[in-house]
Amino acid sequence: MRDERASLTTSEPYAFAATGEGLASPRDYFELLKPRVMSLVIFTALVGLVRSPADVHPVIAFTALLCIAVGAGAAGALNMWWDADIDAVMTRTSKRPVPSGRVSAQEALAFGLTLSAFSVGVLGLLVNALAGALLAFTIFFYVVIYTMWLKRSTPQNIVIGGAAGAFPPLVAWAAASGTVSLEPVLLFAIIFFWTPPHFWALALYRADDYARAGVPMLPVTAGPDETRLQILLYTLFLVPLAASPAVLGYAGLSYGAVAILAGAWMIHLAWRVFRRREGEPAVKAAKSLFGFSIVYLFALFATLLGEAVVGGLMR
Repeated sequence: MRDERASLTTSEPYAFAATGEGLASPRDYFELLKPRVMSLVIFTALVGLVRSPADVHPVIAFTALLCIAVGAGAAGALNMWWDADIDAVMTRTSKRPVPSGRVSAQEALAFGLTLSAFSVGVLGLLVNALAGALLAFTIFFYVVIYTMWLKRSTPQNIVIGGAAGAFPPLVAWAAASGTVSLEPVLLFAIIFFWTPPHFWALALYRADDYARAGVPMLPVTAGPDETRLQILLYTLFLVPLAASPAVLGYAGLSYGAVAILAGAWMIHLAWRVFRRREGEPAVKAAKSLFGFSIVYLFALFATLLGEAVVGGLMR
């Protein structure tokens, strides 16, 4: 496996990093944590924590969120360690700390493993064993199942691998209550089905990058037209799923309104991606969907958070 990965690139920066001669700064180690991904993890986990019916001590809540954030960062560091060879040949990722030579591969591996052990151990010992086990499985799923296996072997990598990014509200709910119920499973499902149209929109206008790196993303293996169809189908399934918490009584009218209005625009943008297939209009349509998909998920979870906060103040 290592020989195959090394053959993907002859990038000198990555060869330099692999020797262990890193020139890392604190900022480089922070970048290893994938802070933008971590911020989404923290936010969705916070929603899972607040939506739980259990009363959580502020220290326990802070500990849970910290461990989930550190666990997400650990998974990001291990992902950058393993993917340094393909990161080096992709424009979007070539300046990351490992392929650019600022952090050695060994340092990234040690950093990720240390943070993984810390986050899982602290969460399991200081909060509860179920939350610790779920966090451990999340890290394992992202690093081993997605990064090491699925990403390089199947165009369904994002579909299956998206489960890793959907676990944080489930972990946080378990941290607060010690159990798992239907509501956090719905939050998991929303993120899970949101992930393919979100990432495939990016992959449509970054297809050359993925092809050059040998990553079998759907636009590379099945072509852009099939990708556009899959984006539309997943979006049509996602939108009613995202409205289901209001239908089932887990969320209020404000959430239902946001889910319907934002969902309608999400479908509109997915339809534009499906229809616009050539030139700059196609690229703009994909970029618009990618950008709005982030706003869409944030709006859903922010409304859930707002409803929980308001409900708590009115008790």
